[in-house]
Amino acid sequence: DLHAFELSRDEWKAVQDLCDVLKVLKDATLYFSRSGIPSLATVIPAMDVIDKVFATAAVNDTKFSAPIRASLLVAKQTLNQYYHLTDDSDLYRIAMILHPVHKLVYFEKANWEPIWIDEA
Repeated sequence: DLHAFELSRDEWKAVQDLCDVLKVLKDATLYFSRSGIPSLATVIPAMDVIDKVFATAAVNDTKFSAPIRASLLVAKQTLNQYYHLTDDSDLYRIAMILHPVHKLVYFEKANWEPIWIDEA
């Protein structure tokens, strides 16, 4: 009998919650999968968007269950590890500075310390 494997209402809610919070990753994947788009300069801004979505959702106890919020905190920590790896490569900052949209404005809007901007 397959009814034994049917998802409960709470389980369907968890599935919907996962779809909601993982949409930002789907959108980023689709964006970076396009051809003809210079993507190196948009890696850090995309990571910022993902970080903001994860951070906001992780503290939203009215919308998401505790297991989803805990998973988002782990995902945010993992994202931060990759974000710190961008510090090991000058290419990301160079690409952003040379990009006509970003230049140094991104770093200023992100409230980078002036010395960090000078180093970039």
